[in-house]
Amino acid sequence: MNKEQEEKIDPKLLRMAVIMVFGMVAPALNATIVNIAIGTIIVEFNSTISVVQWITTGYILVMGIAVPISAWLVNRFSGKMVYLTSLIIFFIGSVFAAFSWNIEILIFSRLLQGIGAGILIPTLSTVLVRHTGNAKLGHLMAIVSIPALIIPILGPVLGGLIVNKLPWQWIFYINIPICIAAVILAVKYLDKDEPVNKKQPLDVIGTLLLSSTFSVLVIGISKLRTGHGLGGNAIIPLLVGLALLLAYVIYALNAKIEPVLDVHLFKLSNFSSSSLLLLVSGGIITGTLFILPLFYQQVQNSNAIMAGLFLAPQGIGMLCTRGISGKLTDKMGSRVVVLIAIIITIIGTMPFVFANSATNKIFLAIALFVRGCGLGGVAIPVMVSIYDGLTKEQVAHGTTATRIFQQIGGSVGTAVLAIILQNNMPADADALMTGKAFNIVFLWSIGFAIISIIPAIFLPIKKD
Repeated sequence: MNKEQEEKIDPKLLRMAVIMVFGMVAPALNATIVNIAIGTIIVEFNSTISVVQWITTGYILVMGIAVPISAWLVNRFSGKMVYLTSLIIFFIGSVFAAFSWNIEILIFSRLLQGIGAGILIPTLSTVLVRHTGNAKLGHLMAIVSIPALIIPILGPVLGGLIVNKLPWQWIFYINIPICIAAVILAVKYLDKDEPVNKKQPLDVIGTLLLSSTFSVLVIGISKLRTGHGLGGNAIIPLLVGLALLLAYVIYALNAKIEPVLDVHLFKLSNFSSSSLLLLVSGGIITGTLFILPLFYQQVQNSNAIMAGLFLAPQGIGMLCTRGISGKLTDKMGSRVVVLIAIIITIIGTMPFVFANSATNKIFLAIALFVRGCGLGGVAIPVMVSIYDGLTKEQVAHGTTATRIFQQIGGSVGTAVLAIILQNNMPADADALMTGKAFNIVFLWSIGFAIISIIPAIFLPIKKD
């Protein structure tokens, strides 16, 4: 067998990957479009950043909570059925969001969308990894990440066009035809796969403990806004969240049934380091995606369309590196790839620590391109390394950990950066143009990136 045949992915697996990846388009697109519309939604509902950030924070948080349930569902039932069900839930959430008449209903609708997306994405990963095993996993993850490559380029631009030319509700209307098409393709072309364990009971206690842990922790962090600090409103839920986390660890170590997340896997250094890296990177990736559109609109005085266009270089940078990062990971392991990518991300973020209304937009576009190149080199290697050494039965736990830490890290990162911005936001418009409040936020983002170097050092390297 020649080298070209060895690297070629099975056509049936490729078709399955493309069809299932199409179902990710609506959730991924909605995330970027909603971020562009944050400023409009604040004005529309006469709300504040600390409240409206729950449109993003709540969505990501519920995704993380839904992940443990998805692992049980995909083990107990057909992956195809679980995939279709999650698409339908996301579709229903989109319809509710489009007809929201106040900020509370909109946040609730986003929570419903988060449930659908939280089940959909790990189901996709688990089904595909089970079909391919560990062979060519970097190549496959590069395919699975296609929406994450294209949508950061198209999403902000499309979001800007919608917000400028149409009512903001169209950011949710656009999901409807995509979801319908994805359901039709899945029904017609996806083969029904057999569940791994039809008799696996749902770990109700573990699911409740794990979900409550992350919910309470994020609520505690959200209380660290102006006027609260580390008072009782914040410290009590934070302590309760940590207590719940400890309770889950004790429970999972002694559970009589298979726990929703097997904590024994953290004995594997690559598994634990990858999970921690996903958690810390929330402030680097998801949190700044919430902040960047506001920076361009409020500091650089750009409209929604221009803000979307200015964000496109970051997506282009991700597109340039994510494909090659998968191949490099297959050849040399995750450690070197991720460490270099983190350094590039820091370099690309640094100009925003000093940016203001007078900073050259072309210079910032180049910085965002560099930043995107770095971000594109982080995601795939970490996702690959978390599966390294896992058995087929443990793959679902690997997916659970990936999505939990990715989503919770993103939720916490968004909440923290939104609170930092809110606490440093000046009341005077002229002071806002100096960009100091945003400079502080981007400095924190760099801090998260520096911290992420520590777990990256323990990622695996390829051994001959």
